[in-house]
Amino acid sequence: MDIYTDGACSGNPGPGGWGALLRYGDREKTLCGGEAVGTTNNRMELTAPIQALDSLKHRVTVNLYTDSRYVRDGITKWVINWARNGWMTSAKQPVKNVDLWQQLVAAVSRHDVEWHWVKGHAGDPGNERADRLAAQGMADAIRDAGDVKPVARPSVEASGLF
Repeated sequence: MDIYTDGACSGNPGPGGWGALLRYGDREKTLCGGEAVGTTNNRMELTAPIQALDSLKHRVTVNLYTDSRYVRDGITKWVINWARNGWMTSAKQPVKNVDLWQQLVAAVSRHDVEWHWVKGHAGDPGNERADRLAAQGMADAIRDAGDVKPVARPSVEASGLF
């Protein structure tokens, strides 16, 4: 399974959105959501893989593609030490977005995830689609301004995996 994720924010903080494209063979599922106010790009970048992985019904091997070095490096390099140090950085400061990092660790633990960084806005079709989904999530959140919590909007149920 391949998953492409992205986050977007208009202002930082400001309204934001996240998007995910899930592919298994010739089947696809899209997810997007957002927050109308007061979020950050990093929170949206983290929310996208959490929502994507949480949407899977069974343990599966995942190639997860993100254009966020923050997410990829955080989950593959930094999170082990953060958790060991009581969610403090090496500078003894609280880890930012700790709630989402903990959710991501839990989501990843339910699957076999290989993390890949892709350059954003460089023509990668999966990344470009995830970017459009993040923009859609942000637009939907702004439109539905009364709902400021992340909202997943699944597309077609494509297989028994998601």
